[in-house]
Amino acid sequence: MAMSYWKRWIYVFVFAASILLATLEQLYCQPQVMAWGNMTGLRVDGHLFEFETSLCVIGPSLMQVSQTAKEQQRPQYRLEGNKQTINTRLDNISIVEEVESLGSGQARVSVEAEARADTSISGVFLCLELSANEFSDAEILLVDSMASKLDPIPLFPGRRWGRMGRNSQALARGVRIKTPHRRIEIDVDEPAEIIRTMGNRFFGNSNTRIYFGVLPGAVTNGKTGKKSFLIKVSGEIDKRPVQLVVDTKNPGRRFDGIGGNFRLQNENTDAQVIDYCLKNLNVTWGRVEMPWRSWHAEENVDPIQAARSGRLNPGVHAAMSMAQRLAKKNIPVIVSAWYPPSWAVEGEMSFRSQGGLRGNPLKRSKKQSIIKSLTGYLLYLKEAYGVEASLFSFNESDLGINVRQTGEEHAELIQKLGENMANYGLATKMLLGDNSDATTYSFIEPAMENPAIHKHIGAISFHTWRGCENWTLSIWADAAKKLNVPLLVGEGSTDAAAHRYPDIFLQPAYALNEIDMYLRICAICQVKSILQWQLTSDYSVLAGNGIYHTTGELRPTQRFWNLKQLGLTPSGSFVLHISGSRPNISCVAYADIAKGVYCIHMVNNGARRQVMLNGLPGQVSHLRIFTTDQNHSMEEGKRVRVSNGVAEFWLESACFTTLMGESGE
Repeated sequence: MAMSYWKRWIYVFVFAASILLATLEQLYCQPQVMAWGNMTGLRVDGHLFEFETSLCVIGPSLMQVSQTAKEQQRPQYRLEGNKQTINTRLDNISIVEEVESLGSGQARVSVEAEARADTSISGVFLCLELSANEFSDAEILLVDSMASKLDPIPLFPGRRWGRMGRNSQALARGVRIKTPHRRIEIDVDEPAEIIRTMGNRFFGNSNTRIYFGVLPGAVTNGKTGKKSFLIKVSGEIDKRPVQLVVDTKNPGRRFDGIGGNFRLQNENTDAQVIDYCLKNLNVTWGRVEMPWRSWHAEENVDPIQAARSGRLNPGVHAAMSMAQRLAKKNIPVIVSAWYPPSWAVEGEMSFRSQGGLRGNPLKRSKKQSIIKSLTGYLLYLKEAYGVEASLFSFNESDLGINVRQTGEEHAELIQKLGENMANYGLATKMLLGDNSDATTYSFIEPAMENPAIHKHIGAISFHTWRGCENWTLSIWADAAKKLNVPLLVGEGSTDAAAHRYPDIFLQPAYALNEIDMYLRICAICQVKSILQWQLTSDYSVLAGNGIYHTTGELRPTQRFWNLKQLGLTPSGSFVLHISGSRPNISCVAYADIAKGVYCIHMVNNGARRQVMLNGLPGQVSHLRIFTTDQNHSMEEGKRVRVSNGVAEFWLESACFTTLMGESGE
């Protein structure tokens, strides 16, 4: 008998619902994978069950371990649906790792290793590291344990035999890890060598490590090993309500809004991205390159006279035109120099790290010529393009990209170049720092300790590639307050090597981590602006049309929408203090007090939860709410009602949320 019409539709509905549920399950169980191969946990219903894995090669002893880490290898990363694939190399071992989300708190990690040369090692392993703070009370059990097939791997070099002390080694099918609030299970597709090392503060690491063998023993060229690991997590998902209080009576520093870097590097794809970003983002600060090497290649040639006679280098013209385009939109411009001309530096030009050092110091015997050359560029930019730069810097001179300075040399340049620019009537000030990382704050100390040069400092800047812990950020905040100048993030993002594995830009976890860092910086540092690296095709916040080989039409990514949503903050707003119970939540509040506009940004790095927000002015009756995550692009939701300064609403999991309200609404 033919199936009835309604029965057919019921089957279709059930089938479609099952597909939807399976899709949602994948979305709400996501392995957090770094592009270099490390997992930092599994996200279930938005809640992140934290742990860390890495790929390791153990040498003759457990004191000789090389492992995957940020900027330590040159990995390739590929994102395809629910699979993430990493190709990397440790010593003489090539490794392919595939991480697949299976839903229901599970992920499969497959690791294949191949020796590229005869190598004397103890083996290749997948390593699980358990934080001493989070797993001090953990019970760790081996599954189907049996005697090890490998010789015991000693703790110290040269002690091939003997007891392992607090460490243990066995052959097993997996590991079970239990704490009162969580459970981690790792099952291996076949018995594997498993080594457990207990943390020891004497050796600088209190964490417990569990190594799972992939390719055991000393290996010969071409030897391979492969293992598949099923990782399962379960436990309490933190859905506790959050109480937040905004203090509107003690406003802090002003925030202009988001900014961007516009260093031109790709003639074929930069223009389309720049056009799109300037049209669709509220850009309030811009940073452009000074192509110093092209501006003044020959010391005995006057670059201003050459430019006036029509011999301006095309790259210099493009950079100056970019500055002009920003100035026409009333966007303040920072000019930063990367590559110096060879006559201006000591030794042969060094574009890569040599002996632990990068870049070249400026040649002291050419000090006056250098000051004149740099000032001349800024004068010609003003004369021919109508742009007076707000600030000038050497890019990351603490590291040597590409001029290398000591803190004392940096302070001296600020004084000499600052004086010369002022003598020529330029309003351009010097940018203190423009450091490669938040960690290198000692670089700015000599300048801060010399009051005579403070008048030449227009702002302080650091880049966010490394070390943006809250305590480090507070050091930069204190420095800006001490000098009473604005603090800027000259280059904003999280992974300087990401251009080598650009699929990572499309990963939701990458986008969430980036905006979470920005909110912490805004709250702690009270920055004037964060300048995204970049608003060109380099590290692009757009995809499609050939950018990093992506196809289809040019389109915004989650990172673009995060910037656009942060850019909702009214320009010139004052930061407000916000406090309360906020597990896994970063937040910052702003107010344009004169116009009565209030803006609260929040990143929820956990599960969906209810929020009670107190302290809003009584004149605010409703809040507009916007959400960006992997499925929503600054999507506006139902307005939140405010009663007697209190707003209650739900914060969705793993998302960036913004609330906007005006007095009288």
